[in-house]
Amino acid sequence: MKPEMSFYYDKFYDTKHVMTNGIETTPMQFETLVTKLENESRRSGRMLKGVLSGVLALAVSLFQLSPASVIAGPPDIGTFMQIGSSSLAAVDWESGNMYFTSGMSGKAQVYRYMGDDEWPWQLSLFEDGINSFYLSESGKLGIIRASVGGSEQGQLYLMDMSDGAIDTLTLTELDTIRIAHIDSSGGKYDTTSIEIKTKPKKVQYGSVIWDHNDENIYFRTDFASSGNYQVYQMNIKTRVKTKIFDTPYYDIPAGVTPDGSKLFVYALQGNPDNDLYLVDLKTLAIDTLTSDNGGVFNYFNPFMMPDGKTIYLLSNFNEDGITRLARMTLGDPKLEYVGGWIDPKWSVDDLGVSRDFKYMYVVVNEEGYLRMRIREIATGSEAPQAPLDGMYSAPQFDKNGNVYFTFNGPTYAPDVWKFNLDTKKLDKLSKTMYAGIDRSIFSDPQLVKFKSFDGLEVPAFLYLPPNYKKGDKIPFLVNAHGGPEGQAQPSFARSYQYFSLSGYGLLRVNPRGSAGYGKEYMALDDYKKRQNSLKDYKAAVDWLIEENYTEAGKIGIYGGSYGGYVTLGMITEYPELFAAAIDIVGISNFVSFLENTAPSRRGVREIEYGPLTDRPFLESISPLNKADRVRTPLLVIHGENDPRVPVSEARQMLAAVAKNGTPVDSLIFPDEGHGASKRVNVIAQYRKMVDFFDTYLKGVKVKGEHE
Repeated sequence: MKPEMSFYYDKFYDTKHVMTNGIETTPMQFETLVTKLENESRRSGRMLKGVLSGVLALAVSLFQLSPASVIAGPPDIGTFMQIGSSSLAAVDWESGNMYFTSGMSGKAQVYRYMGDDEWPWQLSLFEDGINSFYLSESGKLGIIRASVGGSEQGQLYLMDMSDGAIDTLTLTELDTIRIAHIDSSGGKYDTTSIEIKTKPKKVQYGSVIWDHNDENIYFRTDFASSGNYQVYQMNIKTRVKTKIFDTPYYDIPAGVTPDGSKLFVYALQGNPDNDLYLVDLKTLAIDTLTSDNGGVFNYFNPFMMPDGKTIYLLSNFNEDGITRLARMTLGDPKLEYVGGWIDPKWSVDDLGVSRDFKYMYVVVNEEGYLRMRIREIATGSEAPQAPLDGMYSAPQFDKNGNVYFTFNGPTYAPDVWKFNLDTKKLDKLSKTMYAGIDRSIFSDPQLVKFKSFDGLEVPAFLYLPPNYKKGDKIPFLVNAHGGPEGQAQPSFARSYQYFSLSGYGLLRVNPRGSAGYGKEYMALDDYKKRQNSLKDYKAAVDWLIEENYTEAGKIGIYGGSYGGYVTLGMITEYPELFAAAIDIVGISNFVSFLENTAPSRRGVREIEYGPLTDRPFLESISPLNKADRVRTPLLVIHGENDPRVPVSEARQMLAAVAKNGTPVDSLIFPDEGHGASKRVNVIAQYRKMVDFFDTYLKGVKVKGEHE
């Protein structure tokens, strides 16, 4: 019988499917068969003849079993790491031109969407990619923020949106470094060979806000005082910078009022702790809008209505400390929380208003899922909702009733979508590449909860292999999020799907201190209560074992940034609990971390971890001081240019653990900062991680040894 081949294309998921004699497979599975036959023919010393007919015949015989039986495991982790993502950057209100950022070139750049039938127009080509993009209100100009080598010392560049021409707005002065090359031959020291090098001073620009006339921008910078962020104004034509707001805290511009006369500004003292001000742009007179009597509360996303008095914003200044939509009147700090629209038990993570003040959106955090809600401001009636259930972010409107947003979920990578509030038409604008992997093999996590040492209920997301059978004790990874005020959410992650398809279980924990569950929950790990959050991770492991998901000797832990500290903390406080651990850009000693982190971050972090004046406590919770306890094989990954957690945190921990005779390995990127961002480095990192876990949790002998 001659095999019959047919194809169909799923436009919604941007996926091609192959049918062989009516049996569905995927391009990846089909290509695997081709490769297998070609390799077999080469090994036998003859060229394969009739490849297509042979492949089809083999496909018929194999797929009479099941598509899942064709492939023993998923593609290489490097293939997974090349799955793309696209995120909304800006929308031109008048024209509807949409700009997005994507790493399709290997580094994040900004593109303009040109329609379904045209290739996107790449507008930036920065060597290390861009950090962010800000479109002017006219849509004629844009600001790109870009830094080098992961340093986060972002500089600003002006772009003409008509042709993509770029001009430099800020150029950090250079420090000169004199390096002597010493020649000691013949018993004499010759230092005449001097190499002159330059490096940027540690000055940063960011958080750009445009005025309504494309004449001025407002931004934060520590240009005048290193580590002390102040708000400046720059005239685009003259390039003159003027300081307009300065407190002892971390100052950030937040938006221009409708009449263009005033600027909202945040003064960030801690997390969560900021105050909100209004600056008169002519007189520089300042109005303090919030009054919580020194309390630790947040006020974000302020929008003033056309009446010049009503302000909508987000705040957690309430009894349970949950961030909600509120309204206030200029001159009166009292907040009125807006009810009857959003369930008050959920935190509101984002707020926005359309330029014509017709629509308002909120993004609501429902147990980690980010859902968008829209209503008409004048009538209070709720607008139609986009028929997608998952993770919404960065919505923006145009004048034609369209709302644009980035959307992703556990089984689909981030893409930019457009939804019309009148016609209810939904369009996926960007087309993320899945690197030849059929996304139908991905799986969703389960939201689970367990009790910690003191009875506190702790939520977590549980990922299991597709064919997992209850009671199977499989290798398991515990993932610790950063922050520490971060939150594990059911968003798309290439590595989670890879590990799941490779037979690993994965538990992503939201211990005390995590965001999304109210101010009280977030404060449960502050300062002297720091190690209570580690006890939540211990309870997570106990729960996995009690539920028969895994067993001792098969459990690993990893995390980045604060999650890196958690990793190190767990293997020092519970030396026998894990069989492998990976610390990514983590803190090993809180004293050295606070002394060496960027000055702008120190004050905010001291509120969370404890002040440098309490050195005995900081030393007591630092994993470095307990490195002699480590018996868990450890891999440490860091970036040489990390301004948040200096690379010295990695090196001192590596040296200390190596003294124990414990297997220890490292991967230090010379061209990265607080986490790898370049595709080649990301692939190298995850291949190293997979090899490490396979070695110690599965007993798989991989190429190279981790010693």
